[in-house]
Amino acid sequence: MRFRRPLILAASALTVLAVGGCTSDKPSTTTAADTGADTAQTAAASAAPASGTGEQSKFFVQADYDAQLAMRSQTPEGPADKPWEQAIAPEMVSTADYKKDGPYNLCFSNAAVDNPWRQVGWKTMQAEVALHKEISKLTALDAEGKDDKQISDISELQAKGCDALIVSPNTTATLTPAVKAACEKVPVIVFDRGVETDCPVTFIKPIGGYAFGADAAEFLVEKVPAGGKILALRISPGVDVLETRWSAAKVAFDASGLQVVGVEFTDGDAAKAKGIVNDYIQRHGKLDGVWMDSGATSVAVAEAFEDAGMPVPPMTGEDQQDFLRKWKDDGLTAVAPTYPTYQWRTPIIAALKILKGEEVPKVWNLPQPKITQETLDRYLQPNMPPLHYALCGCEGMPGFPEQWGGKKG
Repeated sequence: MRFRRPLILAASALTVLAVGGCTSDKPSTTTAADTGADTAQTAAASAAPASGTGEQSKFFVQADYDAQLAMRSQTPEGPADKPWEQAIAPEMVSTADYKKDGPYNLCFSNAAVDNPWRQVGWKTMQAEVALHKEISKLTALDAEGKDDKQISDISELQAKGCDALIVSPNTTATLTPAVKAACEKVPVIVFDRGVETDCPVTFIKPIGGYAFGADAAEFLVEKVPAGGKILALRISPGVDVLETRWSAAKVAFDASGLQVVGVEFTDGDAAKAKGIVNDYIQRHGKLDGVWMDSGATSVAVAEAFEDAGMPVPPMTGEDQQDFLRKWKDDGLTAVAPTYPTYQWRTPIIAALKILKGEEVPKVWNLPQPKITQETLDRYLQPNMPPLHYALCGCEGMPGFPEQWGGKKG
C-alpha cells in the first residue's frame, strides 16, 4: 500500500521540526493564488511594513499558516484524557496490508537526544513500550544529530527484522531518500519532523510552528498597549519550525500597533540572551514585551530585567518547569505555547494499530495547548527537575516521576 499524494503540499502537513533538531531544508513556497487564500491575509503576511519585523520568511506557506491557526479551535477526536491519542480533523487510511500476528519487533531511528526536550520524549517513548506486552523488542539507534549517521542507521535497522520503523528525521530533505527506501520494505511512521514524501503510513506531529508563534504574539498584542516596544528573540535562522513560529508572529505584529524594535538570535544561550536584553534596555530605555520562539532562555530573559532594576514586561516562554516556577513565584505576565513531548507516545501506539490492521490518520495532528495564567497551576510540578517539560503525558506511567528525574511528592 503506497500513498502518492505529496505530503508536503497538503495544508497543515508542512514539515515540522522540533527545536531540538535544526535543519536548513526549505519547504516549497505557496502563493495566495495557488491556495485561494484571502488576499488581505496574504498582504499582511508578505508585506514589509514599518513595524520592524522585516521581510516575511521564505519558509512561509499561506495554506499551512491558515490550516494551523484554524486547528487551534477545532475539537480533536479521541479519548479526552489522552491527548497523545487524539487527532485533529483526521483523514483515516487503511492499514490492512500491514496486518500481522505479534509479538512485534519495533525499530526507531532517532535524530538525537541532545537536549532536555528530546530526553524527556525518549524516556516517555520507552515507558510507552513497556505498557504493551505484544512488543517483544524496541531497537533504537541515535543519530547524534548527524544526517549521514541517520541514513546509515535506517539502513542498518532494516536488516534487523523490524515489523515497523519509526523515524524522527534529523533534517527533512536529506533524510527523504532513506525514508523512501525504507517504505518499500517496512511500514514507516514519521513523527516530530517531516520528510518530503508521503510514503510513511502516518506522519505524527502537534499542530505546528505557526500555531506556536501566533499564540505567543497574540498574547503580547493583547497585553501590550499600542506603540509598545517588542523585542523578538529567536534561536537561529534557517530552521523551518522556528521560521514558521516567527512567520506567524510577524503576521500578528504587522497587524497590530506594536513596534518590534529588534529581532535577535540567541543561539539558545542564556548569557547571550541576557546580554541582548541589556543592550536593548540601554538603547531604548525600556521594553514593553518580549516574544520568544523557544522557552529555553526565558528565565534568563526575566532575570535580565530584574538585574536592571526594572519590572519584567509581558513575555512568552514554554512548558519547562524552571520558567513555569519563575512565572508563578514572581507573578509574571506570561504565556507558554507548547510543542508537547507527549507526542513521543503516539508513534508506538500508531505502530501497533498499523500492525493490527487498524486505521490511522494519514497526518496525525495532535492537540497543542498553550499554558495561560488560568491553567498555570495545572502544569507546575514542584517535584520535577527544572528542565522537565510539563506536557510529557507521562504522569500516570510506571516509574513516574523517578525515571524522569523527579522525586515522589
